[in-house]
Amino acid sequence: MSELRVIPSGRHGRERLYVCLTDGRNVAWYDREAGRINLLSEDRREDVLDALGPFLTGPVAVGPPPVPTPAELARLALPPDDDLAPNRPGEALLIALDRDPGPPRRLRPDPRRRALTAEQTVGEALDRLDGAGWHTLHSIPLPGGDRIHHLVIGPGGLFCVRALYARKQRVLVADPMVTVGRREPRPLVRQVRADAARASHALTAEVRPVLVPVGASGVDVGASLREVRVLRDTDLTVLARSGGILKPADVEALHAMARDRHTWSRV
Repeated sequence: MSELRVIPSGRHGRERLYVCLTDGRNVAWYDREAGRINLLSEDRREDVLDALGPFLTGPVAVGPPPVPTPAELARLALPPDDDLAPNRPGEALLIALDRDPGPPRRLRPDPRRRALTAEQTVGEALDRLDGAGWHTLHSIPLPGGDRIHHLVIGPGGLFCVRALYARKQRVLVADPMVTVGRREPRPLVRQVRADAARASHALTAEVRPVLVPVGASGVDVGASLREVRVLRDTDLTVLARSGGILKPADVEALHAMARDRHTWSRV
């Protein structure tokens, strides 16, 4: 038993304990969330159980690892640099601020930090949909320096979501312009439509555009607005209530395609 070591590892909130030989080879791992010990060698069952004994909480299943689905195989085949799934909400802004935080004192708040707050608020809300069969990818880079803030894939279809910082300000959406408080109007409706169109082209599937004013005191949407959905950041759970469009296998296949950086290289 002394030849086995238990090494903890965790990613995306999923904690695992790996049982390894002294040369670093894995012989098993304990998935706490699933309550399962996955054995790579049945001959070492007793040794593995002895090594993991102090770490086990409650009853566990023991057996060979489950056979991966085609979507899981596609995910495992991706090199880490090409996998967009680990991107945090506002990933591009986080990197930009880390490289160039700007002067410590300035007369006006850095607009990048406000934009980051908006993307993080929306991203956290969308990530909470994961348990309902949905997947969200954040900060998807596009050719030309553009990016998609959030892409949501689930039973109700695909949604391209753009976050807009509007804390305590009234927002007027009049196609194609969006006005936040007393600021100059910007053609954000046109932008979110373009994002969704590029996503549709990349994934060969319908992607619907969504604009989310974060923290707005009020939102006025013109009657002429078409195609683009406007939701408050507190109302994003309505996306999870839509269904009947995609089967689980289709959701997984589209998610596997969307998380591959190369999918977006020519849109």
